[in-house]
Amino acid sequence: MPEHQSKFRFSAASQGDFSLRNLAVVGALAVLALLIMGYHPGLEDDSFYLAAIKHDLNPALFPHDADFFRVQFQATIFDKMVAFSIRLSHLPIGYVVLLWQIAAVFFVLHGCWRISRRCFSRPEAQWAATMLIAALLTMPLPGIAIIIADQYLHPRTIATALILAAIVAVIDNKPRLAGVLLVFAVVTHAIMASFGISFCVFLWWNLRGRKMQFPSTAAAVLAFPLAWLVEPASDAWRQAAATRGFYFLGRWHWYEWLGVVAPLVILFVTQRALPHSNENSTLLSLVSATLRYGIFQTIVGLLVMFPPALERLRPFEPMRYLQLLYVVFLLIVGGLLGQFVLERRVYRWALLFIPLSAGMVYAQRQMYFESRHLELPWTVPSNPWTQAFSWIRHSTPTDALFALDPHYQTLPGEDQHGFRALAERSALADYEKDAGMAARVPSLAPRWLREVTALDGWGSFHDSDFQRLEKEFGVNWMLLSRADKQYSLQDSATVTCPYENEDVKVCRLR
Repeated sequence: MPEHQSKFRFSAASQGDFSLRNLAVVGALAVLALLIMGYHPGLEDDSFYLAAIKHDLNPALFPHDADFFRVQFQATIFDKMVAFSIRLSHLPIGYVVLLWQIAAVFFVLHGCWRISRRCFSRPEAQWAATMLIAALLTMPLPGIAIIIADQYLHPRTIATALILAAIVAVIDNKPRLAGVLLVFAVVTHAIMASFGISFCVFLWWNLRGRKMQFPSTAAAVLAFPLAWLVEPASDAWRQAAATRGFYFLGRWHWYEWLGVVAPLVILFVTQRALPHSNENSTLLSLVSATLRYGIFQTIVGLLVMFPPALERLRPFEPMRYLQLLYVVFLLIVGGLLGQFVLERRVYRWALLFIPLSAGMVYAQRQMYFESRHLELPWTVPSNPWTQAFSWIRHSTPTDALFALDPHYQTLPGEDQHGFRALAERSALADYEKDAGMAARVPSLAPRWLREVTALDGWGSFHDSDFQRLEKEFGVNWMLLSRADKQYSLQDSATVTCPYENEDVKVCRLR
């Protein structure tokens, strides 16, 4: 495409990026996406992120275990940024975090739509690309234990929105703007941002045949404190790392490898099949860049993850490049579907998106069966575990230290909710999520191993075991579930239980 035509086309595309009508449509899609994906604050990794935000607002919280999120969070402004917005707005935490989540989803979809406008000339292709992403935000990605966007506020979602905006800037020949956006992505989620930088370099090379030149500030940001990632390994660290199945590519199933290879094959076929014309030039560049990015990052992932000598590099999670790959891949697929299959036939759109959206909602309901699909800040918790967490938050001392089943997040009915984030109290390390933090921060691994080992046999603990936990760690509260044999015991000389519901019991050491 001649340079003057290219500039005219990109200028015309950017003029409608922020029109009120288009923003309203993207906003409606963001709300629809939230209804499909659900909303669960405190879920999974949010046991760290939401706890960190609350700790920023009230440093008296988590006096015993803040290190389980404080060390890694040196490398992000995410929690400080959200905490600052809460102080500034004077709104309750739950409402502000929900607004952030809606905004993050909105800007992810807006970025996808802006990219599609530069790749597809027909509106039906542009909106089909955006709608496919909106419907599939909670699609599990192969082998890497994450989805495209989480059902709670995650810095990865914000970083994804920044990366997509940087991709638009690269297409529009605005390298300085792309560099600034990627700098913000780095200080939000450094690992995700590294994939965004890699993708933008490939895209720039495909569009213009020369290397991307970012502002010099990017190099300074890449020196952000990440020393915890290169600390030496220990036996305790190896035990923590062993709990992260996605660190070990040899454990992946064949269908997970199919999920790695299939998009690359489809992109290769698409690159060959698309007519090489001025109209398709940006789309072809995006397809080619995505293919090269995928091949390159796969090779990097194999080189890093397989050799035992490089085991300490595994927390960099190089295979999580698949998250960005799938976002762009689905955007391309959706645009092609809109252009060549859906067109402007309403029944075709309905046949695709209604069953797809319903299937995604059904999958989410099956995963978090005991919880509301939308756990909004003004609703009363329906999950017995989160009800207990709420009671603990309002009825126990701030400096309380709890002991509970180290596998509590996988117990029936718990639905992966994090104790720290929702109860706002300290607890001994758990096996499911704290192991991941210990794998990323080796200095935490010995403490993690000591605490989870002390909880071995939790389901059969007696008074003497609780007294041991009190003497060794200072535990003074416990959370028991029906899975624990001691659940049905009456109050003893050692414990008294002031709260109980149909699934859990909160007990205090006398």
